[in-house]
Amino acid sequence: MAIFRACRACGRRHIFVRSVEGMLHGLSLLNELFCASIDAIFGSMFELSHLRCFVAVAEELHFGRAAARLNLTQSPLSRQIQLLEHALDVRLLDRTSRSVTLTRAGHNFLPEARRLLRLAEGAALAARRTAIGEEGTVTLGFTAASGYEFLPRLIQTLRETAPGIDLDLKEMVSADQLDSLTAGRIDIGLIRPSYNRREFDSLCVVREPLVLAAPEGHPLATFPEVSITDLDHQPMVAYSPYEARYFYDLLATLFTSAGVRPRYAQHISQIHTILGLVKAGIGLALVPRAALNLRFQGVVLRPLAGDAHPIVELHAVWRPRNANPAVATVQTVLREIAGERRTRGQSPVCSPSAAG
Repeated sequence: MAIFRACRACGRRHIFVRSVEGMLHGLSLLNELFCASIDAIFGSMFELSHLRCFVAVAEELHFGRAAARLNLTQSPLSRQIQLLEHALDVRLLDRTSRSVTLTRAGHNFLPEARRLLRLAEGAALAARRTAIGEEGTVTLGFTAASGYEFLPRLIQTLRETAPGIDLDLKEMVSADQLDSLTAGRIDIGLIRPSYNRREFDSLCVVREPLVLAAPEGHPLATFPEVSITDLDHQPMVAYSPYEARYFYDLLATLFTSAGVRPRYAQHISQIHTILGLVKAGIGLALVPRAALNLRFQGVVLRPLAGDAHPIVELHAVWRPRNANPAVATVQTVLREIAGERRTRGQSPVCSPSAAG
């Protein structure tokens, strides 16, 4: 059995039960009260069509002109106004056979009705734009080095061609980006091609040479270009075999092929830190040409001699089935940038070993 009893603690009436059957009966009472509350709330709501009709009449102050504007007859238009006034429980219009005027409540309600209509139209437009990829948010992972040149170019192009797309930027090393792509934490990654993950689609967006970084005053800093063999027995700030495996393997192959044995002073993962150590005189380093954009004082960058200088790549990688429509828009911009680089002779073609 369920009964209402005043609570000694708060003085309010609560449902108390004396048996399992009473508990079920009490739950049924609560459900009825909840449904009645919902009916009361939604029963007093109005529709956007009511607002459109009211705004038209309020602006025209004439039912005939308002009906023509809305492609309605006057009878349905009058019914819409009546339904709105009933929902609000207030008279919005004073109407006679000769004139229509706004009540004080109608005057106050008119700007709010216009605002609600604008919000509804904006929400509908945003939904349509999101559905076709013109608006939305794309979570983009990137390596620190991609922020020297390519990432600013991508952001600028998106702002010009797709201003409705927002980028949520996440700086990560390449391995962490691959894990985040798999887990769905990022939509697109800008990574080095030291992977063999066929579950991803990829696009090579940057191919650039390595250049020598030397401290000012170093003998090699005076050369217009430097040969790989000039680095034999030179102290080098190298890349970490863990956080920067791509660069580590690339330089190991380069030095072995050229018969060069540098003296490794430090193993570091981030290029800007490497340049800082070069400036301090710890050693020389080989860095991507994009490091020129850092304009690191006290460090001189010199190109490598010969046509066989090593090329480093940057890839855009994503899952082939992504439900976010904005991802396709960013992919289109990435392809356009890669195409422009190809036209300028910087052909961003993925190396066979890196194709995913």
